[in-house]
Amino acid sequence: MLSDTNNKRAQFSTKIGVIATAVGSAVGLGNIWRFPYEAGSNGGGAFMLCYIFFIFLLGVPLICAEFIVGRSTRSNEIKAFEKLAPGKKWFLNGYIGVLASILILSFYSVVAGWTLEFFIAAVTGRMPSDMSELHDFFSEFISGNWRPLVWTVVFLLLNYLVVSRGVQKGIERLSNCLMPAMTLLLIAFCVNSLFLPGASEGVGFLFSPDFSKIDSHSLLSAMGQAFFSLSIGLGGMLTYASYFPDEVRLGRCATTTAVLDTFVAILAGVIIFPAVFTYGISPQSGPTLVFETLPAIFMNLPGGAIWAALFFFLLFMASITSTISMSEISIAYFEEEKKLCRKKATALTIGIATVLGAICALSFGPLSDIRFFGMTVFELFDYVSSNVCLPVGGMVTSVFVGWVIDRKIIDRQLNIRTNSLPWVKLLIFILRYIAPAAIALIFLNSLGII
Repeated sequence: MLSDTNNKRAQFSTKIGVIATAVGSAVGLGNIWRFPYEAGSNGGGAFMLCYIFFIFLLGVPLICAEFIVGRSTRSNEIKAFEKLAPGKKWFLNGYIGVLASILILSFYSVVAGWTLEFFIAAVTGRMPSDMSELHDFFSEFISGNWRPLVWTVVFLLLNYLVVSRGVQKGIERLSNCLMPAMTLLLIAFCVNSLFLPGASEGVGFLFSPDFSKIDSHSLLSAMGQAFFSLSIGLGGMLTYASYFPDEVRLGRCATTTAVLDTFVAILAGVIIFPAVFTYGISPQSGPTLVFETLPAIFMNLPGGAIWAALFFFLLFMASITSTISMSEISIAYFEEEKKLCRKKATALTIGIATVLGAICALSFGPLSDIRFFGMTVFELFDYVSSNVCLPVGGMVTSVFVGWVIDRKIIDRQLNIRTNSLPWVKLLIFILRYIAPAAIALIFLNSLGII
């Protein structure tokens, strides 16, 4: 029988810290940028309801699955699978998670570096207010030789300063500070947006569902957004759960994480859609929404430079709470499997990400001609991690918990002392049958097969 405790291993010190770090891992650019873009492209309110449905149908059970594996073993991702299924090949899924975490940390840090550049531009008055000028400003910046590289390195160094301090003094302390600050900023932006002339039209687009706009593509997009919004399949939730105290109720924590993550996405929609309708911009603006469309909107508001600066600071906070969880996946592996001290494991992780991130940062400029399968290095890392590693990791974890793990371990981790409750039986049914099928559809859709 596995031991549920490991006194030598770090643990989060408070239940609030557990929630803050779990939510911080889930909340990122996918909530503030990708959700409004997906909702805008797929019918608004109807898409949002489908997204919420899939959050609870798939998201909560899959978070529970990662939590169960992590806390029952109190190990890094690779060792966790090995402990629960010794002599089998399930531990290979841990290597997929470590690889994906480094790839995502590398290219995600490039985008996070862009938020720092735009924050400084807003603070110093360098940010244009005209959308065409912003397009040129953004294009010139990302295609440059050194500024994108510098900001990528700065962002990764900030990650190092946090995670090198450990679980309690670094990760938990930062999450406890940033998550309330992010919430207050989001609410402030929502209040501001609701006073814009196009507020009623924007809110109506988000909260008045038109199901005639929903088709198979929209359903798959909503399912994929729910899956990727919660960072499922990466192993971040598994790694964080290995630091959870025994008294944390995993089912409740998973549900709270999903609810708060969804709340942030909806708040982002409330911020963005009134603004785009006020200024007559299509809600389907796409990837340029954050770095071209929204800055132009903010810069034309009273106190525009302040709003723009606060917005990019908000994006920075969302980025760093996500990337510290990505960093922790490989740091835990290097610490426990390669026997490195915390600072060396952190330096190795950040060092690898810095080298790969530098290549990604320059793939919009000097290295743009280097392509693999028609993709730049940045696009390749994004595609492999998001479209291959995460779906595979999520499916393996779902099948592993649903079919392989001893039922007693599941009950014990979910704090069930008697016969399994009906919701636990439903959880196992979803992990065995529904989640793998849904993930397979997401995977095939992301590859363009369906």
